[in-house]
Amino acid sequence: MSTGPIRRTLGALCLAVVLSAPASGDERPNILLVILDDIGFTDLGAYGSEIATPHMDALAERGAQFTNFHVAPTCAPTRAMLMTGADSHRTGIPTLEHLVIPEYQGQPGHEGELNTAVATIAEHLQAAGYQSFITGKWHLGRSSTSLPAARGFDRSFILDSSGADNWEHRTYLPHYTHAEWWEDFEPVHELPDNFYSSEFLTDRLIAYIDDRDVNRPFLAVLSLQANHIPLQAPREFTERYAGRYDEGWDVLREERRSAAIARGLVPESTQLAEQPQGMRDWEGLSRREREFAIASREVAAGMLEAADHHIGRLLGWLDAQGRLENTLVIVLSDNGPEYNHPTDNWAFGMWLAMQGYSLDVDDLGKRRTYAFIGPEWATASASPLSLFKFHAGEGGLRVPLIVAGPGVETRGLVSGFSFVTDIAPTLLDIAGTRPLSGREPITGRSLMPVLSGQADTIYGPDDAVGLEMSGMSALWRGDWKLVRSLPPYGDEQWRLFNLAIDPGEANDLADSEPEVLASMMEAYAAYEARVGVIPVPEGFNAAERIAALGWKAFLDQHGLMLAGIGLLFVMLLGGGLILVLTRQR
Repeated sequence: MSTGPIRRTLGALCLAVVLSAPASGDERPNILLVILDDIGFTDLGAYGSEIATPHMDALAERGAQFTNFHVAPTCAPTRAMLMTGADSHRTGIPTLEHLVIPEYQGQPGHEGELNTAVATIAEHLQAAGYQSFITGKWHLGRSSTSLPAARGFDRSFILDSSGADNWEHRTYLPHYTHAEWWEDFEPVHELPDNFYSSEFLTDRLIAYIDDRDVNRPFLAVLSLQANHIPLQAPREFTERYAGRYDEGWDVLREERRSAAIARGLVPESTQLAEQPQGMRDWEGLSRREREFAIASREVAAGMLEAADHHIGRLLGWLDAQGRLENTLVIVLSDNGPEYNHPTDNWAFGMWLAMQGYSLDVDDLGKRRTYAFIGPEWATASASPLSLFKFHAGEGGLRVPLIVAGPGVETRGLVSGFSFVTDIAPTLLDIAGTRPLSGREPITGRSLMPVLSGQADTIYGPDDAVGLEMSGMSALWRGDWKLVRSLPPYGDEQWRLFNLAIDPGEANDLADSEPEVLASMMEAYAAYEARVGVIPVPEGFNAAERIAALGWKAFLDQHGLMLAGIGLLFVMLLGGGLILVLTRQR
């Protein structure tokens, strides 16, 4: 019998004893949690990207860079698990609000906002004497019990929509009448004239930290909108990528695969999975389509570089204050890259025009423009992994995670499996405190044995970790992954992959490994029963449901106006017909 697991267990126990020892004041580390939005596995420079992200890359160089870290396929479930350490089906937010089905209504764990059965990391740390601050996307509820101000955060300036404009106080989807910005318990009705999301949110977080009790440690959460649609960025960043993407998405996808292999992020055996049906051919695009695709990708690069710039400003400010050395920094993305191509829906295009959004390629990224990368570029952002946001392929679930600071060895690449629920117990460990009693238990595992260099992984070969979101399902155990993705780009089939040699999910082993498949299916069924998964109806299509809700919201807001336009058209048509008939007489 190998003694490796025993040594790792003893090491973890020793570490837990040390970390649970009483600590006070500035002896305990500060914590900075940076949450990026819709960033693909190879979008950061340290992960093989052509995009300049020097400040996040520097963190990876002096800390731990995870290559096998997983989240949910959309933002809200990921953020619920990140903040609580519990499975999303226990938090009240097992799926995106736009995907909620009638069967979920009133069911425990499906309340549609962060429920009070779970405690947030801020609540745990507040009880231990920490101050907590958050700026940026929250998306976990705006009621008196679910806003950050009610969940352990001393100060907060947050967005409780799935996204918003980056230049102005306006929504980005017809599903919302306005962007839900809140400061503490109060709705925000105006943003500064010089507002740009990454800059403003960084400045506001700095102001909160600067106004703290200097005798107490802090948790600070910077939750950026980069790179959620609409893609928008100052021209000084966007213009740096002029011409970089002229060869198209297939070239970039292969470049990213080669870079990931060269950096040791994935094995040399990694292949690219076959593209799902419905993807456009680069050579078949019209000139206008190609120009828009290139310009949008340039804006995406500029938006991420701008985010890195402002993260660097925050790190530089902490350093100047003498606080950075004692601050644990965590950087991650909430899911894989956004695939939606909004203007495929003519009604959405009409809504954009009514909102004053422009699709002019010469101005993309500027105020009142609306850029997006679509599914083809998204596959390049996730490369060499398969699929993207909203799907259970690795490209939707495996994202960057970088950890650096006190208690973290210079580990370089960390290839052991980890999951988003592991962050909360890690932060409690680093703070030397325990979870509050009487709340939903934390199911994640602390990463401190890995970060401290005492272990290579916190999961053994027989430990199963499950995931489900609106029918998108996965279970990881050792090197194996069981997965099912639904439409629009999934086919509802259960598939089996050995991720140790095939992280790109190019070779389905379901038929050749029937015993493994059966065992994994059994483990997944046990996971669903344990956390209370409610199956989606047969034939459920996330894209169609979101589109239908968008149509309903659009008609609720503009139905009378459209009816009036239609009536006017009929009257004009009728008048013209009468005139023609009169002249014929």
